[in-house]
Amino acid sequence: MRAYSEEHLGMFKRLLNAQRKELLQDAEKTVTEMNDHDESFADPSDRASWESEANRDLRIRDRERKLVEKIDEALARIADGSFGECDECGEMISVGRLKARPVTTLCIQCKSDQERKERQPNHSA
Repeated sequence: MRAYSEEHLGMFKRLLNAQRKELLQDAEKTVTEMNDHDESFADPSDRASWESEANRDLRIRDRERKLVEKIDEALARIADGSFGECDECGEMISVGRLKARPVTTLCIQCKSDQERKERQPNHSA
């Protein structure tokens, strides 16, 4: 098994840190906008619309929070030397796949196998 070069690891670390920073800035912006919003609505439908948008934004931020956790885990794998190793088969994940999704923990073959298994109907009912 071949580990990635320091150059590749540095590139992934910069990519992950930039993505993390952007996600945290977006979250901060959402919180600020929600706190700054005047909650007096002349029309109940305006309030309902604002609440719907706020709920949508919170769901998006929750998904982004989970992505930040995955980014932190990927950065920890860079630090401990296990970044790029497939959790299933132990082979190295391709650089192309990591560039597309640097938080991934599965090589393309194991991810394909996982998705195929998820699509199969459960016959053990």
